Order: sequence, then structure tokens, then C-alpha cells
Amino acid sequence: TMKLAEMQVTEFVNLMASDAPAPGGGSAAALEGALGAALTAMVCALTVGKKKYADVQELAVESQKKAEDLKARFVDVMDRDTEAFNAVSAVFAMPKDTDEQKAARKAAMQEALKGCTKTPFEMMQLACETLELTRSLVGRLNASAASDLGCSALSLRAAIQGAWLNVLINISGIADEAFAAEYRKNGEALLAKALPLADEIYEEILKTM
Repeated sequence: TMKLAEMQVTEFVNLMASDAPAPGGGSAAALEGALGAALTAMVCALTVGKKKYADVQELAVESQKKAEDLKARFVDVMDRDTEAFNAVSAVFAMPKDTDEQKAARKAAMQEALKGCTKTPFEMMQLACETLELTRSLVGRLNASAASDLGCSALSLRAAIQGAWLNVLINISGIADEAFAAEYRKNGEALLAKALPLADEIYEEILKTM
């Protein structure tokens, strides 16, 4: 099967609109994250080599590298999230005639659901990291691209909240209470850090418009 990352935009959105259960919200969250990181990288790129921004060249170059890396990681987790979902789908095809088969199926489903929790959680971590980077750049880079930095924050906010919904729906089916509690606690901590950053970036940029 073709990787989501290799599809054309039209093909990707058409597949998402279809009755195929994946790609879905998790893939959308990862794509939003990749767009956010890409926009931040772009604002850095538009600052590199500009005389007017001579005093922030090192910052722009370093930040561009970081944002490009985060973008690549979002694209990677987008495809891995679909693989994790496919693992859940595969469990439904497992036989369930004997008690032994039923037990094996139940155990496989629990493992698959854990896999489906880990990928959106990773998206949350990446979104938080990208928002921290973006926040550190507000008001320091090419001012003519300020709106793009604001769009980055909005994309990253959608990414982290969308990923969070995907974490929650998967842990709701997980019997391992310690696992579920850990992901809930860590996810809430990431949101508490990331959402105020996204709002700050947006508000700061709005003031300059």
C-alpha cells in the first residue's frame, strides 16, 4: 500500500473523505503538526540571509534545522499511526471459535490499542516541542511573515488537541489501568504546557497586525 506521505494532496483528502476508516483524525492531527512545523521552518528560511535580520542569523539557521526535523518526524508518525490502526483492524480477522482463540484475540487487541495510543501521544510531544520553538521566535524573525507563524501555532494547536482525542478514545478500551492512567496524566501535562503557548503566539501576532 502507498504511504500517506507519498500521496498527492487531492488523493489524500479524497481517501480521508471515503469510508476507509484510516486515514482519519490521527493522520489529520499529524498532518496539521507537519504543516505547523513547515510554516515555522519557512519563516526561518525567509529570515536567513537577510541583512535586516543580521543579528538573528544564527537563531534563524538553528531554528530552521529544528523545525525541518520536527516536520519530518510528524510525517513519519503519520504513517506509523495508520500502521497502528491497521494492527487493530487485523485483530478482527482473528478466529474466535475456541476459548483459547478468544483469549489470544483479546490479548492481541489490548496490544494493538496500546500501539494506537503511543502514536498520537508522540504527536502531542512533537506538537509541544514545535510550539516551544515557535514561541521563542515570535517578534524576532522576518516580520512580513508574522501571519505564517500565527498559522503555525493554530495548526499545532489543532494537532495536539486532535491527537489528544485519539489518545483518549484508545485508552478507553485499554484494561491495563496503569498504562491508561500514565498516558492520561502525561497527555494532560503536555496540553497544559502547549495550549497557553499556542494562544500566546496567536495573541502576540494579532497585536502586530
